[in-house]
Amino acid sequence: MKVLFFGDSITEQAIETGGFILQIDSMVKQSPLSDDVQLMGAGISGDKVYDLYLRLETDVLQKDPDIVFIFIGINDVGHKLSRHTGTDADKFEKFYRAIIEKLRKKNITIILCTPTVLGEKNDGANELDEDLNTYSNIIRTLSKDYYLQLCDLRKTFTAYLKTNNPSNQEKGILTEDCLHLNATGNLVVANAMWNTLQPLLK
Repeated sequence: MKVLFFGDSITEQAIETGGFILQIDSMVKQSPLSDDVQLMGAGISGDKVYDLYLRLETDVLQKDPDIVFIFIGINDVGHKLSRHTGTDADKFEKFYRAIIEKLRKKNITIILCTPTVLGEKNDGANELDEDLNTYSNIIRTLSKDYYLQLCDLRKTFTAYLKTNNPSNQEKGILTEDCLHLNATGNLVVANAMWNTLQPLLK
C-alpha cells in the first residue's frame, strides 16, 4: 500500500526529522500494518494548486500510489499578499477538480486536506483568515461533491489555537513563522492525518 503526500513546503519539510510524514511512519510501524504500507512525500516549496496539476504525472501518477493526500492552498492564499500572485478562488477550484479527476481515473483513493494557518491569532484577526476559510470551504465542498475523505486541518488548527493560545500570539504555538510547522504543529497534523488514513488501511 503506497501512500503519497502531495503539497508545498509544509509537505516538503514533513520528511525531515520530526516532520509529520516521519511521525505517521512511526505510527504505521507501531501498528499491525508495518510491513504493508509505504509513505512517500511529494512536496515542493512555493507550490500552488496549478503547480500540483503540472507535476501530477511525474510526481504522483508515475509512482503508482494507492492513496494520495492533497495538502495545498497556503500559497494560493498567502502569495496574494507576499508576492501579489496567488490563485483566484475560481481557478483554485478548477485546477483542484482537474487533479481529483485525474486521480480518480486511476482509481486512487484521495484524501483532501484543508490549509492550516497564516498567522496563529485565535480571534480571526490574522490578515488572511477570511481567505483561508473561503478556500477551505471550497475543499470541503469538493469532498462532498466527489464523496472523498476530508482531513480538515483548518478546523483542527483553529480549535487547537482557541484552547492553547490564550495570549493570542501570532506564531510559536503550532508554527515557527506563522506558516511552517513546529514540533507541536507537525504532531497535530500527523495525528489528524493518521486518524483519517488508518481506517482506509484495514
